[in-house]
Amino acid sequence: MSKKLKFALLAMLFIAVIGSCKNEDSGPEGVGMGMGVTSNERQVLTVSPRNITTYLDFPSTIEGQQVIEIRPMISGYIKEIYVNEGDRVSKGQLLFSISNPQYEQSVITAEASIKSAEAAVNTAEMNVEKIKPLVEKEIVSVYELRSAELTLQEKKASLEQTKASLEIAKTNLGYTLIKSPANGLIGTIPYKIGALVNSNNTDPLTTLANIEKVFAYFSWNEKKLLDFLSDTEGGTVDEKMKNMPDAILKMANGKEYPEKGKINMASGLVSTQTGTVILKATFENPTEILRSGSSGTIRVPETHENVLIIPQKITSDIQDKHYVYVVGADNSVKYTALDVTASSDGQFYIVNSGLKAGDKVVIEGITSLREGTVINPAEADATTIYQNID
Repeated sequence: MSKKLKFALLAMLFIAVIGSCKNEDSGPEGVGMGMGVTSNERQVLTVSPRNITTYLDFPSTIEGQQVIEIRPMISGYIKEIYVNEGDRVSKGQLLFSISNPQYEQSVITAEASIKSAEAAVNTAEMNVEKIKPLVEKEIVSVYELRSAELTLQEKKASLEQTKASLEIAKTNLGYTLIKSPANGLIGTIPYKIGALVNSNNTDPLTTLANIEKVFAYFSWNEKKLLDFLSDTEGGTVDEKMKNMPDAILKMANGKEYPEKGKINMASGLVSTQTGTVILKATFENPTEILRSGSSGTIRVPETHENVLIIPQKITSDIQDKHYVYVVGADNSVKYTALDVTASSDGQFYIVNSGLKAGDKVVIEGITSLREGTVINPAEADATTIYQNID
């Protein structure tokens, strides 16, 4: 036998062996090794209406219920600073004293002027009393008595004017002692003892923040707010706002603040530039962990009742569209497009359209499926799948 013939026979034998192996190990989907046909089993989920809560998130800035700039009413030099930055103070507590001898001198001058005016009044009264009997005896004319009475009135008016000047001087002197207008926490103090200050300074002496309650301000798109309020109980906007769900605050460190907040309108106007409405959520702040100027995220819960929910991981995305395999009556699968809304935790989709209650969707092995593939569906445990939302 020639070498060419031997080589041809060996090649044919090799092809036959390979073909035999291929016929045993592979074939159309549903055919496997050894025994032939397998079950092609896939777990499926029967979708049914459920309730789920999602969250609308808004960046927010936090302010205390009172944030007061402490400024001097008069000009002068800081004489004493009685508090430290960060101190807790009470209403009426002394914070600063300002030195300006002018105001002390004004009080002294006014007090002296009062004594002089009182003496003038006494002299005028004595003059009236002296003239009265002389008029009765017709020694002097009534005109002189009337003139003396008018002089007395003038001296009394001058005395009242001097007393008013003293009150003004005392008020100005009182401005040299700056006291806390409310309870709160002292902010930074940019000025030191000896600094010249007045009411026109760019920076205040300090700020006082009352943070027993805080307000978290955030913006909400007008259209979306109206859509949200349309599903909220109440006949008027005020009634609907009262029935708004409590707000949740995520602090800057990502942790959830333990107290819930009540949402209210902060402005009656809609911004023409942004089309948004400013709202605020009020939070009790007993531990004072929240400070003015802090940032956070307001989360507004939104409850969806009797909606279809599927796990996100069972879907596939093609050009921003979401698809699942729906099992038909003959157990063949159909690649179906959905309109969905993602849940806040990123684990589920709320199905807006594309599925109906009772539909079965494949939840495993979807990468090896094709349109029309026949499967052997095995019902999955829905309780386990939805344990995080039920």
